Amino acid sequence: MDQSGFNLNACLALARRGDEQAVRELLQQLYPLMHKLVLAHLPRRTSAEDLCQMIAIKIVSKLDQYQGRVPIEHWVSRIAINTCLNAVKAEQSRPEVRWADLSAEQMRVLDAVTASDDELLPAQRMASREVVGLLLGALNPADRLVINLLHLEGHTLEEIRQLTGWSTALVKIRAFRARRKLKIIYRQLTRGGKL
Repeated sequence: MDQSGFNLNACLALARRGDEQAVRELLQQLYPLMHKLVLAHLPRRTSAEDLCQMIAIKIVSKLDQYQGRVPIEHWVSRIAINTCLNAVKAEQSRPEVRWADLSAEQMRVLDAVTASDDELLPAQRMASREVVGLLLGALNPADRLVINLLHLEGHTLEEIRQLTGWSTALVKIRAFRARRKLKIIYRQLTRGGKL
């Protein structure tokens, strides 16, 4: 029993039997720990509150699996950290770029590139490279590779065929599809959406 009169073991026993009030009290006691862990491992695109809710759902759904060999705080910590790490992995496997993620300079470069045929200033060139990197990061690795080799490094189709082991026809098809994906990504980004 803690200073407030809360008995964790009694609450846990009642929560396991389906007592909704006990579940609420248990989660209320565990929330500060969950929130602290989420903030320490928070993925970029996920709100802390959303992750805390996911963790709470997992805790409630797995209460019958808690065997009491370790303090419940350790068990909850494992669930919280694993949930956060899974969210980070999911985010990394689906990279996205949003208009709001761009710096002011990158936004000006995108506007300048799309509105004018004029040469970019040196500072804008750096920002344009960063924007290109963000756009390429939204592609899958094979598409990113073919765009990089063909358009950024200037390799010929034959050189790319030799480097990758793909047929010339496959290089052409992948390049075409990758350019099409980049156009879609670019349109989404310039409309203020996300990739």
